[in-house]
Amino acid sequence: MSNLSQKQCVPCEGDATPFTHIQNEEYLEQLDTWNLIEDTALEKTIVCKDFASALAFVNRVGAVAEHEGHHPDIGIVDYKKVTIHLTTHAIKGLSENDFILAAKIDEIPRD
Repeated sequence: MSNLSQKQCVPCEGDATPFTHIQNEEYLEQLDTWNLIEDTALEKTIVCKDFASALAFVNRVGAVAEHEGHHPDIGIVDYKKVTIHLTTHAIKGLSENDFILAAKIDEIPRD
């Protein structure tokens, strides 16, 4: 497999098959500390230095997600922890898009 962060997300309209557990595990090895949630989602919490840094990071994630056309669920908890939840809603599971976006999020600078 090539470097995930160099790939682009492709539209998924529900006709794709969700990744198998084996595929999820193989792709997960290419990411930095993401958690696999019941083979249907990826999740990660990033601790920032303060609320302003967390908000700035969320905005950078949003810009990348918008560019890729693949949108995560994002939340800020405990004022400086950013939680990101990725899944491909159209197929109720994970696709390569989730792993591509996760890899791109891993490369986003943090304050």
